[in-house]
Amino acid sequence: MKLKKGMITDSSGGEHIAVATGEASLVFNGLIRNNETAHFLFRQLMKDTTEEKLVNSLLAKYEVPADTAKKDVHNFVEKLRKTGLLDE
Repeated sequence: MKLKKGMITDSSGGEHIAVATGEASLVFNGLIRNNETAHFLFRQLMKDTTEEKLVNSLLAKYEVPADTAKKDVHNFVEKLRKTGLLDE
């Protein structure tokens, strides 16, 4: 899975945003404000990956219990699925 083509993510002044352009804008119109963790996951989703790889990346970067990382990644991915922003 990965983000639809056309998703752009950037950081400026401590703010992390994602914007749908091109193909992605056909399913989502708007701006997404991300916290540091969500921004990290968005960056991981720019290339093809799996939930398991996202969890492992999160565990390598942050000190968080594995169960919490699994639950949070799953919830994050499900939100993206519901918006139609993932290609699977």
